Amino acid sequence: MQFEGANVVVTGAARGIGAALAQRFHAGGANVVFADVIDPAEATSGLERAAGVVVDVSSEAGNVALISAAEEAFGPIDLFFANAGIIGPTDLGSPQTDWDLAFNVNVNAHRWAASHLLDGWLARGRGYFCSTASAAGLLTQVGSPAYALTKRAAVALAEWLAITYGARGIGVSCLCPQGVRTDMLTSAPRGEEFMKAVGDVLSPEEVADITAHAIEHDQFLILPHPEVQKYMMNKASDIDRWLGGMRKLQAFYSRA
Repeated sequence: MQFEGANVVVTGAARGIGAALAQRFHAGGANVVFADVIDPAEATSGLERAAGVVVDVSSEAGNVALISAAEEAFGPIDLFFANAGIIGPTDLGSPQTDWDLAFNVNVNAHRWAASHLLDGWLARGRGYFCSTASAAGLLTQVGSPAYALTKRAAVALAEWLAITYGARGIGVSCLCPQGVRTDMLTSAPRGEEFMKAVGDVLSPEEVADITAHAIEHDQFLILPHPEVQKYMMNKASDIDRWLGGMRKLQAFYSRA
């Protein structure tokens, strides 16, 4: 797809990867709705074809309200980027409400948005859905079972959408970065040090540039860190050896 003149929505767009993505799409000529649970005014400052929407996508009603606000601002949505995400519980015994929130933000928000966009997209014969799932969705997440589970589910949902609707004019991409210099990474104990042990740590802007190029070429799996492809192949070819390597990373992480 092309961004010039397109109407785009990005969730989690007040900062980090979301803000960089929304700003990159805007630079490419799109009208962009920056959506977040916190005010995205700083991210939209000085941008003429941008609108900020404060919304909580952890409910179906929040996603419906966002779609309505975006259509009111710019018209029918061409690209919806479900980027908002949280780490969630770091142990199996965390309160159920915390687990529910992780699934609602990281998985169900994607499902709710897609379900309310698809009829219009299918009627028009075009539309694009992109989600941020993380390399954790392809591999796993040391230290957070909730993140590992929900991001794996996000990848699975994106794959299903691509298989089911890809021949009907609907584009689908799934962004799976590894280490990115965001608040989520820098707030974790030894977070950047840990991520550097497995690959480069990129800036949100670098990820946004790679992602925009991939969407322009209708590429499904977006891997800003090429080493993730190697890790996927290692996992598939010898999972026991891969698990052994991950246990070493777990031991390193546990010393934080």
